[in-house]
Amino acid sequence: MSETTSIQADLLVSAKWVIPVQPQGAALEDYCVAIKGNKIVAICSQIDAQSAINATEFLHLPNHALIPGLINAHGHCAMALMRGIADDVPLTQWLEESIWPLEAKYVSEGFVQAGANLAIAEMIRSGTTCFADMYFYPDQVAKAAVAANIRVQLASPVLDFPTVWAQDADEYISKATKLHDDYRHSELIHTAFGPHAPYTVSDAPLKKLSTLAEEMDLPIHMHVHETAKEVSDALLADGRTPIERLKQLGLLSPRLVCVHATKLCDEDIASLAKAGSHIVHCPESNLKLASGFCEVAKLSKAGINIALGTDGCASNNDLDMISEMRTAALLAKGVAEDASALSAHQALEMATINGAKALGLGAMIGSLEIGKYADMTAIDLDSLNSTPVYNPISQIVYATQASQVSHVWCSGQQLLKDGEFTGLDIQTIKSDSAKWQAKLSAASD
Repeated sequence: MSETTSIQADLLVSAKWVIPVQPQGAALEDYCVAIKGNKIVAICSQIDAQSAINATEFLHLPNHALIPGLINAHGHCAMALMRGIADDVPLTQWLEESIWPLEAKYVSEGFVQAGANLAIAEMIRSGTTCFADMYFYPDQVAKAAVAANIRVQLASPVLDFPTVWAQDADEYISKATKLHDDYRHSELIHTAFGPHAPYTVSDAPLKKLSTLAEEMDLPIHMHVHETAKEVSDALLADGRTPIERLKQLGLLSPRLVCVHATKLCDEDIASLAKAGSHIVHCPESNLKLASGFCEVAKLSKAGINIALGTDGCASNNDLDMISEMRTAALLAKGVAEDASALSAHQALEMATINGAKALGLGAMIGSLEIGKYADMTAIDLDSLNSTPVYNPISQIVYATQASQVSHVWCSGQQLLKDGEFTGLDIQTIKSDSAKWQAKLSAASD
């Protein structure tokens, strides 16, 4: 192909392996991805690229795997400031004795802004280019995400009771709709409704959210079936599981994203599958809080889309999606007593394309395909712990560390270069975090 008919690109990235995620399990050796503006315009072999691509800039990564940017499908990023503050206690005690009292006293615009900056830096450093967040002052998270050029879906919280963010369900919903209006044309900021959980939101607001979500074409992101106690309390109250109640309220649909989803009976699984609802699995958080096991193999067999999330740093205690993939794959095998229950490429799908589908962004991100946004992560596999490489996908899931992430792009903009941030002021982020640590430490003494 002559230069006059070649594809014009701003950047051509060549890597030892390009792992597009779709088609499933593909690992393209000695391939290239071409970017123009914010989109992928070509994927081809390095040999073909010499004649087919006319790029302004070239980057050769000889020992690297290039994958879609990782998608953290559930978290509370401001809680990065609470990392390690309430470890080794059960969920109810964790919430009622530590987290909720601290939030009531300290959560503010400044707290959320500092926590979001810290979390976003950690996520970029470990290869995440898109995250879903459910927390107070989501407008501050939006500002932090725009400044860092990272993609986010903000699930504005909705509860029945007052907090620092709103006084009642109607005010929460009003603020959620305003946030959507403010960012409806943003390339990076997406919105959703975030009713906290079935036990904290009553029927009337849930019905209203169901109607609004349909009218506004928005997802509903919700903690559902997080613990056995949640399910048993619901059964004791009215003889229905939380999933059954949501079904009768009309919330089960392809818009519903169920976070955690432990303790599901066969009828609940069938209802979720029929409705096309999604599940976000948070294995490390669930393990740390002893919340129960999400039966990934069983749910996958039923045809349910399963994404992957870290949850917040107060219950994980990191935002490392590479570690989360490994834990998800190993835990699924143990729970199912089947070594093939969740393969490496399935774990990678959970952290990429499945997450994109759950957030309603599957046509935009989640795989390396022509026409999608150039959200990409490069991982250097030339380390002792990932040598030799027989299967790069298995190596990423089972052997790689987050420190091996070398380059990150979101919407074609480079966020990490050779392991160094291109735009964030890390010293200021650390300094702000230390100030909040001093405040929270004094309160928890």
